[in-house]
Amino acid sequence: MDFSGHLPTTWRWEYLTVLRRDLQLVGVGYRANIEGKDLVLSLGFSHPVRMSTPGDLQVKVEENTRIVVSGNDKCSIGEFAALRWRPPEPYKGKGVRYANEVIRLKEGKAGKKK
Repeated sequence: MDFSGHLPTTWRWEYLTVLRRDLQLVGVGYRANIEGKDLVLSLGFSHPVRMSTPGDLQVKVEENTRIVVSGNDKCSIGEFAALRWRPPEPYKGKGVRYANEVIRLKEGKAGKKK
């Protein structure tokens, strides 16, 4: 391999580009904060959800309800930012969602007819 100052095109794109994914917590009492290298989420469970941050990612909490995940590897960002803990529910839209995601809400019950 020749390392005379030129990187292959794929290396340049992967290692010199910082990718970013914004998450938003929607719901009463849903909060996020960082303790050391862990992301701690309060999502309405009886216990806080702790997610350890991989070494190649940077995680910031901008507000209590906005999380920014950034790094060089698109796959690891997507895995870490997975909405598996509390996906948006279809009636009120509460849960963890991507910041630019639009959730289509269902109608509730029409009620009793007289």
